[in-house]
Amino acid sequence: MSIEATLIAGVVSIVIWSAVSWELTKSSKEQNGKLITLLMSAGCLATMILMIPLFETITF
Repeated sequence: MSIEATLIAGVVSIVIWSAVSWELTKSSKEQNGKLITLLMSAGCLATMILMIPLFETITF
């Protein structure tokens, strides 16, 4: 993966996890469970996408 693509994936991941954090700071009456589930899934996927280039650069 190119450096630019990794940078974009990193920024997207930060935005997603910030949205998760923002949603979880709301009171329990205002929280949207479906949105939290969607954001958590997207955040995990974005994190996994970032982990692939990291593991490719590790040499044993």
